[in-house]
Amino acid sequence: MKACKTILLLLFFIVTVLPFRDAGAADIAGSKDHPLLRRFAGSEIVGYQVKRFDAYELQTSTFSRYNLESKKQEYVKPPLKLEGRLTRIWYEVAGDTGSLEVFRNYVNELAAKGFVILYDSKKDPAATRWSNYLAPFGSMDMQSSRSNYIFYAAEKAGICVLSAKKSRPEGDVYVHLVAVEWGKNDGIYKAKRGAYVALDIIEAQPLVQKMVTVSADDMAQSLSAVGKVSLYGIYFDANKWEIKPASQPAIQEIATLLKKQPALKLHVVGHTDNIGGYDVNTVLSKRRAEAVVATLVKDFGISALRLTANGAAYLAPVASNSTEAGRAKNRRVELVPR
Repeated sequence: MKACKTILLLLFFIVTVLPFRDAGAADIAGSKDHPLLRRFAGSEIVGYQVKRFDAYELQTSTFSRYNLESKKQEYVKPPLKLEGRLTRIWYEVAGDTGSLEVFRNYVNELAAKGFVILYDSKKDPAATRWSNYLAPFGSMDMQSSRSNYIFYAAEKAGICVLSAKKSRPEGDVYVHLVAVEWGKNDGIYKAKRGAYVALDIIEAQPLVQKMVTVSADDMAQSLSAVGKVSLYGIYFDANKWEIKPASQPAIQEIATLLKKQPALKLHVVGHTDNIGGYDVNTVLSKRRAEAVVATLVKDFGISALRLTANGAAYLAPVASNSTEAGRAKNRRVELVPR
């Protein structure tokens, strides 16, 4: 009887523990596992990226179509719009391992760690219809020893997708996982035969304001020296134009400038990055500028005749839109004398 118990315990260890381990000898430089989730045994990290704060849209339903205008996937239910720390890890499991085996192990691992599965493509009858679009569409820009198109170009029949959530006092954690497989080595995409996992972990948290508010005097000096003022202290949610409360100090300084210089008239110009297409960003940038003008008029008593709202979309970048750091610099409000 004692021997039977020992054998059962050993089998339990093999089934539940061995599929996952904690480190890889050939991981990409600077990468590591996320502390909340272990890796599948035999995995190596071939892609890695961490952003202290980023926006993320989490899939929770079936894909419905790809919008060519916005260059975004669309779903039956709108994705969850999240903000917080983003960790992206690509794992490679070379050899005979298939995507479904790795996927099932992660489903079990997440459940064991207290996550609730929000979406599981293997339980979604409609998912097979859109299998070509379940994996990330096109290139994902991140540090990788493989092609950035490796998930999009993988075999469609093996795609598995899930999203999950874990509630905790310090902030909710969300996971999005895509597992794919390659049937043979591929020199173009630097892929080895086996399974690949794209794991995104989003630790939801509010933005910590770190921008130094530009004073009215600094604005006056910039208008005199370079003919404009670029402001990064006016905040909006993604794809929205309602001004967030944290913008109050910056708008207060604009009002102070206008009250100090009663003859000054300004163009208030909204600028965006290039995500979402020109038409969308033209409307968005104009409405954000209009929101700033409306706040100055309503809350600070500035005459509407002194302000003109304009939207420049992404036509006047101050940095490259090919990186997140550059896109952040391009998302701004500018003041230009009339």
